[in-house]
Amino acid sequence: MTVVSSTFSSNATFRAVVDRMLPADDWPSGMQAGVGDFIDRIFETELVADSGAFTAALASLDAEAAARVANATFPDLSLKEQDSLLADLAHGFVATHWPSDASAFVDLLARLCAQGFYGDPGNGGNRDSIGWRMVGYRELPDGVMWPEPEPAPAPVIEASSLRHHYDAIVIGAGAGGCVAASELAEAGLTVLIVERARAHSSLDLRLDHLRSERSVTGYATQTGPSRNGEPRVLLDALGRHEVDAPDLRWSANAMSVGGGTRVYGAQAWRFCDEDFHMASRYGVPEGSSLADWPLDYAELEPWYDRVEWELGVSGNPAGNRFAGHRARDYPMPPLPQTLSGHALAHAARRLEFTVGAVPLLINSKPRFGRPACVQCGSCVGFACQAGAKNGSFNTALPRALATGRCDLLTGAHTTRIQSDSTGVATGVDIALESDVPEHRITVEATYLVVAAGAIESARLMLNSPTSREPNGLGNAQDQVGRNLQAHVYAGAIGLFDEVVQDSVGPGPSISTNDFRHGNEGFVGGGMIANDFVPIPLNVWDTLSKLGVIERFGAASKAGMRRLWSRMQMVFGPVQEMPNCEARVQTDDRVVDRFGVPVAVLSGDIHNEDRRTARFLADRAADWLTEAGAHTVVRVTADDRPEGPSGGQHQAGTLRMGDDPASSVTDRWGRVWDHPNVLVADGSVHVTNGGVNPVLTIMALAMRNSAHLAEEWKVRDDVGPLVS
Repeated sequence: MTVVSSTFSSNATFRAVVDRMLPADDWPSGMQAGVGDFIDRIFETELVADSGAFTAALASLDAEAAARVANATFPDLSLKEQDSLLADLAHGFVATHWPSDASAFVDLLARLCAQGFYGDPGNGGNRDSIGWRMVGYRELPDGVMWPEPEPAPAPVIEASSLRHHYDAIVIGAGAGGCVAASELAEAGLTVLIVERARAHSSLDLRLDHLRSERSVTGYATQTGPSRNGEPRVLLDALGRHEVDAPDLRWSANAMSVGGGTRVYGAQAWRFCDEDFHMASRYGVPEGSSLADWPLDYAELEPWYDRVEWELGVSGNPAGNRFAGHRARDYPMPPLPQTLSGHALAHAARRLEFTVGAVPLLINSKPRFGRPACVQCGSCVGFACQAGAKNGSFNTALPRALATGRCDLLTGAHTTRIQSDSTGVATGVDIALESDVPEHRITVEATYLVVAAGAIESARLMLNSPTSREPNGLGNAQDQVGRNLQAHVYAGAIGLFDEVVQDSVGPGPSISTNDFRHGNEGFVGGGMIANDFVPIPLNVWDTLSKLGVIERFGAASKAGMRRLWSRMQMVFGPVQEMPNCEARVQTDDRVVDRFGVPVAVLSGDIHNEDRRTARFLADRAADWLTEAGAHTVVRVTADDRPEGPSGGQHQAGTLRMGDDPASSVTDRWGRVWDHPNVLVADGSVHVTNGGVNPVLTIMALAMRNSAHLAEEWKVRDDVGPLVS
C-alpha cells in the first residue's frame, strides 16, 4: 500500500479549512493554535493508513468549490461561502463525486480539530493552552505545583529468578490481587503475583487527554490492552459473532500494575446491608438471577474498616441514609466542597434530599509519606500525577513486596490453571511477553488466587478444564461466566446561566444516597453525585453530539467558551439485576496471540436496569433544575447498544453462594470442589450495589485471604478447612 505524505500544513486548502473549523475571534484560529501541527502528527502515528484518503478528500473539497465558483479552490471562496460549503458537506449535499462520504470527512475534520484545540498541549496542538484558557479549564489550581512524580512499583522479578514452587500464586495485580497478596505475604506465605501488564510510574502515564481511560478519541489508551492479538467476540441475539480488537468491549480495563486503581476515580463506598439481601427484600424479577449474598454487612464491616484505614479513605458518613454501623470514622476528612457542589447543596435542602460527602481513596491530607490531593482537573481516567490517589499499587503492593516473601512478575499472561489427576489445582502456565511465542513457563503453588477481573477470570477458568470438569475449572454446574454485570450509569447534564465549574477537582463532593433503596415500584436504585471535572475535549464531544453546540465553526467555539464553565453533571451507578444469559464464554475458533481462546460476551442487561436508569436520571434532572439549570438533558440506558454490561465495575461471573448448583465459589471465595483456588476480584459479587464496588472488592479480598492464611497456618495439623 502506498502511504501518502501526511504533512498537510503546507497545503493551502488544509490551512483554510482548519481555520473555518476553528475561526479566529477573540481567541486564535485553529492554525494559530497549532491544530495543523497536531493533525500532521496524528496522521503520522494513529492515522497513518488514512492519510491518503484524507488527501483525496481535500482535493475533492477544492473540486466542490470549483463547482460552485468557476476555477476556484476552497481558499478562493469568501469566508461566508466556505462556511456554507462545509455546512452542505456536513449534511451530505455535494455536486461532485467524492471518494467517500463527504459528511464523514467533515466529521473527521471536526473531531481532529477539536482534539488539537481542546486536548492537552503535550500532543502538539493547543499551543500555550489556548483552548483550555479560552474555556476556563486549568490543569492545576493557581499557585499549585506538582509534587515529585510517583515511581513505578518495584522490584519486578525476572522469570529466570522465580521459585519452582510458591505457597500462593496471585493472578492479577489489581484491586483485589494486590490486597490478597499483601495479606498472604504478611501472614508468612511465599507469594508470586503474575501480571500481564507492566509497572508504570506516573511519568509513564502522563496527563494525555487523547489516550486516557476516559478518552473519546478511539485511540489506544495508555493502559489499554494491545491493539494486536487481543480480540474479543460479541455474540448478538441472532447468534452472530462480531470479532474486534480492543475497544469498549474491554470495558475500560486498565492494563497496569494496580489495575483499575491506577486510573480510577477512587470513590470508596461501602455496600449497605440492603445490598446483601436484594432477593429477600424485593423478590426475584422475571428473567433475572437476583439472589442474596451468603454474608451480610455486619460480617464485612471490620474488613471495610481495615481497608479504609490501611489504604486511606477521606470522607464523612454523615448524610448517607444507608450508611451502616461503623467501628470508627474515616481516617481522613473529606476533600473540600467544590463550586459545583455548593449550588447542589442549596438545591438539595429545598428538595429535602439528604446529602453528604463522597468518600474517596484520595489523601485529603498528607499520609504515609505521600502528599494530599492538589485538586487538579484531570482525575478519573488518569494516573494521579501528585501521588495522592490510593490504589492497590502504592499501598497494599509495597507492603507485600516489603516482606521479602512476595515476587512480582510482569508482562506475563496466565494461560491455564494446571491440575493433577484428582482435579486439585497445582500451578499455572504462563506465556511471557516476548518476540519468541514459545517463551512459556509453568510455576507450581499450594494455593491459587484468581484476580484478573470478572471477564478475564472467568475466561481463565473456562480455559482450564480438568478430567472431571471438561468445560472448565469449577464449571461442573455451568455457572462459570454467567451473571456478568457491571454498572449502567444514569444521570443528567445541566446548563446554567452562571459559572458552576472552576476546574478545581477531583469533582465529586456532594452526593445523595436517598435513592439506593425504597423507591416504590423499583428494585434497588443507586447513588447520584456531582461528577469529576470534565475535560474540555469530552465536553465538546458530549455537547456537540447532543446538539447543544455546533460541531465546528464560530458558533462551536462560542458555545464551548460559554458552556464549559456553566455545565454541571450529576450521575450515579444503577444497581443492575444479574441474569444468567449475560455471560462470558470462550470460542476455540478465535484465539489471542498466545493461542488461547478469547472471551465471548453475550446477553443483555435486564429491563429493570433501564427502568431504574430512567428513575435515577429523573432525580438527577430534578436536582439540577432546582439548582438553577435552564437546560437539562437526561442520560439513561435506553439508547445503549445491545450487549451485556460488563463495563465499568465488571462483576458477577464467579459468584459466591451457599449452593454449588447456583454459584461458583463458597462464602469464602473458594471454588467449589477446589478449596485451594480462591477468587479475589469482583467476579464473586452476587449483586454489585448501587455504588462503586472497589472498596467491597478490597474488603472481600482481605477477608477471604486472611481466612486462607489461617488455613495455611494449620494445614499440617488438621488438613484443609472446609467450613
